[in-house]
Amino acid sequence: MAKYRLVLLRHGEGAWNKENRFCSWVDQKLSSDGIKEAQNCGKHLKALGFEFDLVFTSVLRRSIQTAWLILEEMGQEWVPIQSSWRLNERHYGALIGLNRAEMALNHGEEQVKLWRRSYDVTPPPITESHPYYEEIYNDRRYKCSDVSQDNLPKAESLKDVLDRLLPYWNEKIVPELKSGKMILISAHGNSSRALLKHVEG
Repeated sequence: MAKYRLVLLRHGEGAWNKENRFCSWVDQKLSSDGIKEAQNCGKHLKALGFEFDLVFTSVLRRSIQTAWLILEEMGQEWVPIQSSWRLNERHYGALIGLNRAEMALNHGEEQVKLWRRSYDVTPPPITESHPYYEEIYNDRRYKCSDVSQDNLPKAESLKDVLDRLLPYWNEKIVPELKSGKMILISAHGNSSRALLKHVEG
């Protein structure tokens, strides 16, 4: 029997996932397929008898919406949810919004693979001229974060994601796990990868 009870999942499909674009910190809603995925996940967790005490999400809608839909399917809408930018998807910098296939044509498959799948290689940083810069950095949710906007990332490697995620994991989530609570984390592909790398050693 596991000593601690944690369910970690990636959000349902977003609109840009379908278009094969780097979504990152752009705040996309779930696609119709993504909504069904979240609902099916909730049905599955309910059938397995999961009863959550606390839910953690990023501050991005696709993560939050996934958690809402899962809890609704389980009849557990009352379970408290805490959101933090520290669980956000990896910041893909200048690559945000670009189509992965076009990126491969322009930069080569190996370079794109290196940016996406290496541990400590960071893509080019986002600049103020980027079409999504204002949308991200003028968003009110980041004015309420635990760091100044100047200290928010402009691009991240997977290592950077783990570095910004670990303080939240250690200070907020681990104490709840150790107290015996069953925890659900609704996060993203790369924040989940980073956390799994840490948890599994």
